Amino acid sequence: MSNISIKINLALLKAVRRTEKGQLGPVECLIVPIKNNHLYEGKDGALYLDMTAFELKTKKEGQKDTHLVKQQLPSEVFKAMTDEQKRDTPILGNCIVWEGERGPNATGGTAAPVIGELDDLPF
Repeated sequence: MSNISIKINLALLKAVRRTEKGQLGPVECLIVPIKNNHLYEGKDGALYLDMTAFELKTKKEGQKDTHLVKQQLPSEVFKAMTDEQKRDTPILGNCIVWEGERGPNATGGTAAPVIGELDDLPF
């Protein structure tokens, strides 16, 4: 069984990075619009960013990355895009497949709480 390391650059999503007021002072945040980023809303408040990893055909010497990661868009959005727009979809990250190594199984977390627009952050 393989272990896979994945790094995702969340700053490439349609988002804004800003400081918000928290209970213990300023908190740096990344605010990600749900619909603009085509996040999938599951049951019990779960939000998913669907992604696809593409295996790299050629690698530079010493490069450990085995795959690049792009967002998997809903089919109606993808079909409406031009070939140039499809090519320009940002690479969100990369993967490294560590052959023969085992790691802990990933588990689903709990959904983030929804807070009002004018509320201070709960942390």
